[in-house]
Amino acid sequence: MKQNDFPALLTRYLTHFLPVQRNLSGNTIRSYRDTFKLLLMFCRDEKCLNISKLTVKQLDKKCIEDFLLWLSTARNASPATYNQRLYAIHAFFDYVMTEEPGYMEHCQRILKITSMETPDKPARYLTETDLKSILLSPDASTRRGRRHLTLLTVLYDTGARVSELADVRVRDVRLEFPATVTLHGKGDKERTVAIMKQTMALLKDYFAENRIDPKIHFDMPLFWNSRRQKLTRSGITYIVQKYADEAKLGATGESPKISPHIFRHTKAMHLVQANVNPIYIKDYLGHANLSTTEIYARADNEAKRSALEKASEQLGLPKPSKWEHDEELIDWLSSLG
Repeated sequence: MKQNDFPALLTRYLTHFLPVQRNLSGNTIRSYRDTFKLLLMFCRDEKCLNISKLTVKQLDKKCIEDFLLWLSTARNASPATYNQRLYAIHAFFDYVMTEEPGYMEHCQRILKITSMETPDKPARYLTETDLKSILLSPDASTRRGRRHLTLLTVLYDTGARVSELADVRVRDVRLEFPATVTLHGKGDKERTVAIMKQTMALLKDYFAENRIDPKIHFDMPLFWNSRRQKLTRSGITYIVQKYADEAKLGATGESPKISPHIFRHTKAMHLVQANVNPIYIKDYLGHANLSTTEIYARADNEAKRSALEKASEQLGLPKPSKWEHDEELIDWLSSLG
């Protein structure tokens, strides 16, 4: 084991192990890379270490814990971000342990660092009214408006992640019955999803208007920018927010921030509300685990509960007593422990 072995190990990990052996996507590799950029900044600026000669031994359990604390305090990292960075570090030291067994005990100490508990956030989704308002916002009398309407409809109907929509090419679209779109998800996993007749009709018109011949232009991106290159994630996000603003979804006239991912949540909620089998929803959305899909079922149950509570308010039902203000009851409960 060389004294300054960390740079060599990290380089092989990012340039060979992750893309070649693990076959991870570029976005995932960039997330790992960003974690180590932050770690190197921390070691240089906070620990005053020479990062060009950094060793694995210097990156001990205490150093990693200090780095995670710095993320939380100095950079205000959320629990989710904290856990994402820790996961990347765990994955790297698991790799180091395999490549250099002499570091096994050192790596195991780092692998024992626990993640931060994060409460499940309720899935945020659009109401049917809000979704309809957004889809009615593009000016369908213009070529640009029709293009954007098609993009928004495909984004919702496929339940695609924004990166998946950006990667769709003409060859991925089947317009014969049954119409489908093939999405390229995380880890180069493909899934083919059915689309509605209305979406199929929009895509047929879109192909005709833009003279897209699937036999000739099969490798062309489905949605492109002014340079005829595929739309970026930020480009799609801009289009979504533009029409959310025009739809004036907020009660004050100021539209809340609407990300492309909310369309994915909305499609999932509509599938749940239509009583579609959760296993099918899991496959449709490309979830690795059914537990992720169940978040939407819980959100739907919460929405139904809130609606029932509002309805019951009109019935004048007795409200539960506020026992937490009853000092005698509190004293009695305390005495039980």
